[in-house]
Amino acid sequence: MNLKQRYQSETPKFFKTLRNIGLGITAVAGAILSAPVALPATMITIAGYGLAVGTAVSAVSQVVTKNENDSAKDQSQNLKNSKSAEDSKEGSP
Repeated sequence: MNLKQRYQSETPKFFKTLRNIGLGITAVAGAILSAPVALPATMITIAGYGLAVGTAVSAVSQVVTKNENDSAKDQSQNLKNSKSAEDSKEGSP
């Protein structure tokens, strides 16, 4: 899977929420950095870090894909099947 396909594929719900939080942090930090008033240097520094972190979180969260073969439901079903197979092997002589 190349980057373009990965970027366009479906994203899990948790990472969609995380992406939106990252976009919110980026928007607030951008607004602080572009404010036309003089702000303390500490606030500008924190906003710069917020801009970097928000951008990174959003980008990474967007690239995470949902793999239908390895979904949690499939994994739990496989676990149940393997446990029942082990139980039946133990019961037979």
